[in-house]
Amino acid sequence: MLLRIVAISLLFGIPGTTQANEPTPQDATKAILAAFDKYEVVGMHSAHGSKDVDDYILALIRDPAFPGKLNDIVVECGNSLYQGTLDRYIAGEDVPLREVQQVWRNTTQLMCSLSGFYEQLFPLVRQVNQRLPVRKRIRVLAADPAFDWSQVKSSPDIPRDRDSSIVSVMIKEVLAKKRKALMLFGLMHLLHGLPMNPSRMEMPMRATAVTLYEQTYPGLTFVVIPHRGFGTFSNLEGKNAGLEARMTSWPKPSLISVNGTWLGDLGVAYFFQVPETWKDRPLAGFADAFLYLGPRDSLSHESTPSSILDDTEYVDELRRRAALGGSSFSRFDPDAIRKADANPSFYPPR
Repeated sequence: MLLRIVAISLLFGIPGTTQANEPTPQDATKAILAAFDKYEVVGMHSAHGSKDVDDYILALIRDPAFPGKLNDIVVECGNSLYQGTLDRYIAGEDVPLREVQQVWRNTTQLMCSLSGFYEQLFPLVRQVNQRLPVRKRIRVLAADPAFDWSQVKSSPDIPRDRDSSIVSVMIKEVLAKKRKALMLFGLMHLLHGLPMNPSRMEMPMRATAVTLYEQTYPGLTFVVIPHRGFGTFSNLEGKNAGLEARMTSWPKPSLISVNGTWLGDLGVAYFFQVPETWKDRPLAGFADAFLYLGPRDSLSHESTPSSILDDTEYVDELRRRAALGGSSFSRFDPDAIRKADANPSFYPPR
């Protein structure tokens, strides 16, 4: 096996070839739940188009051991204006669907408005809570800025500073109260160690919400990034086959600690888009673990539910938001969405 790894590494020019830094995959669910014994917060990438990742998170929440490990789930796709509505719904009260949908459909982000994951997440947590005593029930916290879309008349009315809202929720509702939480956000809200005052060359790498609150609460957050292929967001994509060959024996799903492994030694350009000056910085400085759900070409695209695109009243509202411009809603195009959804692959063939 070692000879095979060395041969692949020589062929593809891949760093990190010694047997000593080979990762040890663990059962993903057991490892993530165990992380709550050491950390106050586990951060996971979610709701960004990967069906495999989102399906895994839903399965994690269904695990019987999950409720005993944490108090809260903090979500990117939740307008904090509606926290009261969300609390009542998650607690099992009789809340009309149209009312609770405002929580994730009325955020600053188009991806939340179209998310099939969030259409499943909130009802699932409500269902889990119904089997639990009141003191053990999970609270879901909305972390997007509070604002009312019905009052938005132009692009400047839409909040821009989303990370400040996330930090406020995390500190006031989780960290200061010594509660434990699962954070469900995109990676650029979760990564450790991004610059507080980025230079002009570092602008896309501005400090994440986790980096910001770690100034006061360091060492409490365990960040998990999913495998989405190597170099997909950079000119390193040609290395993907060689790197994935080193993962063929890994169980699915599995979790791998990146510290002291060839995964952690790889430059961050293998995992997400970064400025040229950052490309060789090791992943281990930004994340703690790697979630493996299968090779890149096996990953599936998460389609937008037809119940959303067939809701003419809601689609008209999304068109109104798109017409305002200057936000993620400017990309709203139902026909383009349906066309993209026709291909089940997360990475369609080029």
